[in-house]
Amino acid sequence: MQVSQKPDEIRFESSLELLAKQVVEGFITGLHKSPFHGFSVEFAEHRLYNTGDSVKSIDWKLFAKTDKLFSKRYEEETNLRCQFVIDVSSSMYFPNDNYNKLTFSVQSTAALIYLLKRQRDAFGLSLFTDQLKLNTPAKSTSVHQKFLFAKLEEMLVASQLNVQTDLSSALHQIADLIHKRSLVVVFSDMLQTANSNDRLDQIFSALQHLKFNKHEVIVFNVTDKTKELDFNFENRPYEFVDMETGTVLKAHTSKVKDAYLQQMNEYRKNLALKCAQYKIDMVDADINAGFNHILEAYLIKRQKMS
Repeated sequence: MQVSQKPDEIRFESSLELLAKQVVEGFITGLHKSPFHGFSVEFAEHRLYNTGDSVKSIDWKLFAKTDKLFSKRYEEETNLRCQFVIDVSSSMYFPNDNYNKLTFSVQSTAALIYLLKRQRDAFGLSLFTDQLKLNTPAKSTSVHQKFLFAKLEEMLVASQLNVQTDLSSALHQIADLIHKRSLVVVFSDMLQTANSNDRLDQIFSALQHLKFNKHEVIVFNVTDKTKELDFNFENRPYEFVDMETGTVLKAHTSKVKDAYLQQMNEYRKNLALKCAQYKIDMVDADINAGFNHILEAYLIKRQKMS
């Protein structure tokens, strides 16, 4: 199956980098009308001058314009290490049409990588299903950026059916592989294949592993809100297919909606409570809502870490 790389409101050809640039530069323009006013200057090429910094690094031209002292940030300076972790199991290909949870996750990650590159920060990528498929160290080079974009573009056209999820196992492996303090950004629908009562405990045991290793964690819980959370289907019989196991359920929506919503709401409530308990930032990421809240959530987390 060929997966489209564009939401309807964004026009680009086949280049993920072009989309990332378009999204980020539009977002940065919007920062001047937001509570983040001035932040774009800091993360683009400068940082506020601190007492003790070399006066040779002060940008005097910027001082003349802003009446504030900024130091130039050079290519070799790295202020943050960020590891992107993307669930590429079959459930992420839902809904099975031109734009799905994986497409959204890949495009959001590309935008954040582009933003990190502007900041001279380091970025790595981990892809997982029921096992860890790819794990790269965090680097800040243009070559590394192009390599990650190529890997992300591969995922957009690599539709997989009946590929299951093991989020907890992947996160434990990633925690063991990241040796320097990082911001770990997870894109997943947070749905485990296993239907066990302790699946949340397993996931949060792995997230605790990351926190124990001094990493900051932000989880983007990627969903198609209309279908997965609101169960907004026509009032008629459907054939529901589990994309990870192939299990088929034939049911009339009116007969299963209430029970489905009750279980889904309870699961998400427990998920939110556990995130709060372990001081993990979780952001609801509806694939139909656009990228801005993804970028804003990242900036908020980055400010907390500074």
